Amino acid sequence: MLQKWKETVRKLKEDIYTLYLASGDPRIPFMAKAVMVLTVAYAFSPIDLIPDFIPVLGYLDDLVLLPLGIWLSIKLIPKEVLQEYRAKAKQQLLIRKTNYYMAAAIIILWLLLGYWMYQTWFANIREQ
Repeated sequence: MLQKWKETVRKLKEDIYTLYLASGDPRIPFMAKAVMVLTVAYAFSPIDLIPDFIPVLGYLDDLVLLPLGIWLSIKLIPKEVLQEYRAKAKQQLLIRKTNYYMAAAIIILWLLLGYWMYQTWFANIREQ
């Protein structure tokens, strides 16, 4: 059961990345592009239609709207274009490597922010 869920999530990630890559292709009709852009934007957006803290409904929109948008986008894309971008997405997801430089930059940024907050806090304590 868990393996099936993992496979479904992997497929959804791959489909979202496929739609992202295909969104700029001129062979795709305007209506399909509009649905694709809305679907990809909703997938990457930190803001949900129904906030996640609302019990049941918060996650239900993610479980219904996102797969529905992916399904509709895939139905609107010409088959040959979809196959081309699915292959590209699968290849790029397989060769994607961890970016240690970016991870180090983010860690350093958090450490600097923490140091600044620490210094600010101590400065306020000394003034009192």
